[in-house]
Amino acid sequence: MERVSAWADDRVSRASRDVPNPVYDFLFEYYPFRPSHLKRWSPGIGVTLQGASIEELDWAEHFTPSDSGASIPPLSFPERRRPFLEWAFKYLTGIANRLPQFSCFGLHEWAMVYRCDAPRHSKVPLRLPAEEINAIVERSDLRCTHFDAFRFFTPDAVPLNKNKLSREATTDFDQRACIHVTMDLYRFAHKIAPWCSSELIADTFLLAADARRIDMRASPYDLKDQGFEPILIETSEGREEYIREQRRLAELAVPLRSRLIEVYERLIAAYSEVTDNPAVL
Repeated sequence: MERVSAWADDRVSRASRDVPNPVYDFLFEYYPFRPSHLKRWSPGIGVTLQGASIEELDWAEHFTPSDSGASIPPLSFPERRRPFLEWAFKYLTGIANRLPQFSCFGLHEWAMVYRCDAPRHSKVPLRLPAEEINAIVERSDLRCTHFDAFRFFTPDAVPLNKNKLSREATTDFDQRACIHVTMDLYRFAHKIAPWCSSELIADTFLLAADARRIDMRASPYDLKDQGFEPILIETSEGREEYIREQRRLAELAVPLRSRLIEVYERLIAAYSEVTDNPAVL
């Protein structure tokens, strides 16, 4: 897990020194997957590690020994979490089939500081005066489709959004052009660790990090001193750049979403087989 170990170690090191990072801390605070778990390795379901000693494996408690080695059986997934599997499968397939919308321009971060005296990232300066930020929000067409971004809008920004979002309507509005939907592939991967392979978890984590950079570069925060050039979405050129990045991220997400859907489908199918044929157990 060399690809993600450096990220996990950096997070632990910074946390021990109380050194925040307004861009990357999100990946460990919003997504509750421990850095130590991110560094663990699992082959996922359907893979037998020949000659493996369970005691030497990460996630050892989830492996089952056999004459040929050790593997993680699909039916070891907790039955109490089957409703989540079924909901997530429906959600992910819905996203895959829904038309993308490239028209939000990352204004959710602007709506989070609209007419606000205490921005979420209070230690990071804004690159524009508050009055100008407010004016940009007011003359823009807020089209956020992701509830977990929308719920952080300031009270004055909520009624400006075209879509009336709620937790219950998440599956009706979320769509694959949304940068947060792309980041959330990591959530759907780590939620089923170690039944999801660590390679897929790493792939979704690194894509989430990529998307997070674009998310914050398009925000009203000034992050130049941390190496992040702004995407000036208040200009036509900046909006075009944002759409290009949205399209790039959405395209990168397609194969990862397909792989996730396959894992969820296999877990659901394993339980369905038991329901149809109890003798399988």
